Amino acid sequence: MSSAYLWVKALHIVFVASWFAGLFYLPRLFVNLAMVPADSHAERERLLLMARKLYRFSSMLMVPALALGLWLWLGIGVGKGAGNGWLHAKLVLVAGVIGYHHVCRTLLRRFEQSGNQRSHRWFRVFNEVSVLLFTAIVILVVVKPF
Repeated sequence: MSSAYLWVKALHIVFVASWFAGLFYLPRLFVNLAMVPADSHAERERLLLMARKLYRFSSMLMVPALALGLWLWLGIGVGKGAGNGWLHAKLVLVAGVIGYHHVCRTLLRRFEQSGNQRSHRWFRVFNEVSVLLFTAIVILVVVKPF
């Protein structure tokens, strides 16, 4: 294994973990926003500010995570050859994570426009989707079951 491969792999892991940290916490802010009483404008604005900043920060972390992943796959050749079905499954899940990230943006926009129709319980369940995606991706990468 080359030194470049190990550096790219390490940085990819750091950026993926950081991106997911944002995806773990942003829906938790949505839970809190969904629970804010209608007359609590200051609390709502504080939570919206936190959610906006976290979404922007997570978006900035997503870019190098994806770029480094592409470098590993296309530049270095990780996952090429026979017996790498795990990579195809991982790529499908990564597409799901990107979709989840963009759904978070849509939900944030609804809160900003006071158009949220979902309960805090719905957001609690939604919050678990990122954990399930992260778990499945890590298992695919480490175990390589197929």
